[in-house]
Amino acid sequence: MIQQIGFDNEKYIQEQSKEILKRVDRFNNKLYLEFGGKLCYDYHASRVLPGYDPNVKMRLIRELKNEADIILCIYAGDIERKKIRADFGITYDADALKLIDNLRTWGVNVSAVVITRFDEQPSAIVFKNKLERRDIPVYTHRFTKGYPIDVETIVSDSGYGANTYIQTNKPLVIVTGPGPGSGKMATCLSQLYHDYKRGTKAGYAKFETFPIWNIPLKHPVNVAYEAATADIRDFNLIDPFHLDAYGEKAVNYNRDVEVFPVLRRILQKITGEEPFYKSPTDMGVNRAGFAIINDEVTQKAAKMEIIRRYFRYRCEYAMGLSDRETVQRVELFMKDFNLLPEERPVVSPAREAAGKNPPEIRDYERGNQGIFCGAALELKNGTIITGSNSPLMHAASSMVIHAIKHLAEIPDKIKLLPSQITDSVKNLKTEILNESSMSLNLEEALIAISISATNNPAAQLALEKLQELRECEAHMTHIPTPGDEAGLRRLGINLTTDPNFSTNDLFIS
Repeated sequence: MIQQIGFDNEKYIQEQSKEILKRVDRFNNKLYLEFGGKLCYDYHASRVLPGYDPNVKMRLIRELKNEADIILCIYAGDIERKKIRADFGITYDADALKLIDNLRTWGVNVSAVVITRFDEQPSAIVFKNKLERRDIPVYTHRFTKGYPIDVETIVSDSGYGANTYIQTNKPLVIVTGPGPGSGKMATCLSQLYHDYKRGTKAGYAKFETFPIWNIPLKHPVNVAYEAATADIRDFNLIDPFHLDAYGEKAVNYNRDVEVFPVLRRILQKITGEEPFYKSPTDMGVNRAGFAIINDEVTQKAAKMEIIRRYFRYRCEYAMGLSDRETVQRVELFMKDFNLLPEERPVVSPAREAAGKNPPEIRDYERGNQGIFCGAALELKNGTIITGSNSPLMHAASSMVIHAIKHLAEIPDKIKLLPSQITDSVKNLKTEILNESSMSLNLEEALIAISISATNNPAAQLALEKLQELRECEAHMTHIPTPGDEAGLRRLGINLTTDPNFSTNDLFIS
């Protein structure tokens, strides 16, 4: 089964870059462009728009780099509470560092980092010091005085004027940052205020991907965006300002619509004239809808993403990271499309694999107060590969090893891990590191196989097949341990899990 394509990257880049440059011209060659969503590794977009390059925005920026400066914003509160980016399992401040490195890899440098709503938070100060000592300019902007009601104060020297001006030299200034609420819009407007005081009539616009304004409100792609932001209570709606101004329906989301009246007043106060934009949809530069080339394919993919989010929030609820309302919101989306969790092809096989443990494994697991764990992975040709836990390895390890042996056409009776290696690992884990079990998580299993590959051609052949697992779908009957989760993420496997724990122990190292 060959994956069907629903999105044309080249058309998207052409449409989006043309529209951006048109906005730059409209605002006298000085435009602050707020970049919504993830700048790179946008896996949500690639899952709901099959064919979408997760780094297509980076390709776009590379084409525009001679015209653009980049400012990166991060909310001080996110640094302080160590907010996590789920795709990579890293904190937002670490994600900001990673983004700077990624941009450099693409030949693009960050002009400045802005720590927004700064209030002397200790972790934010450490982050600031770390960057400055690596010669990266850092600015701190405090909460805007008077926001959001008192426009007179907001647009004054004690409001936006209290923020340090960031010197930029190019006609396009891309303002980005990890996650929602990073302070991108406030930074753009602050710069706009300073520019107008200096006699530069700059402009503002938003780079958007979701929701897609020119497809239906209840299109699965737009609903998948609502599911992805269920934890922050975002929801889509028909833009009332756009409908009133143009008599046509356009999809937007609540935060943009809610802030638009305030934003219009702020822009009018800064510029001294009637704002160019008549609706929040006008503000957005979003041509993603024009690059959808197979709507049926995107609808199907988006529905699968809603199911993924359903599993994810149920697990987060079990771990205390999410609330019941978030889970219920995604359950409603499931009902809207009559979706069942088992429609994800890997769910039922994983659950079946959990019940296939032989007697010696079941006895072993009972003795360790464990749970029978199953895992299933769908290869790109549609083949389902399963695995289960054992005294030797975790279910995730078993699944991946079975998958690469299948891809390499290695018979089941040929072992990738000879007894001398597993015995050595067992001695290390139980006798030296004093762990209660020698069962290998996925990271440990992959390292062990790579060692085996030095003398085992079958292991070497199997290792070479790991790259073919990228973007494959998998499901597990339990929440993965850190070693399993990290291994699956590095392999690029899209994982969902049931909200069960793999052990009755409360602490998992």
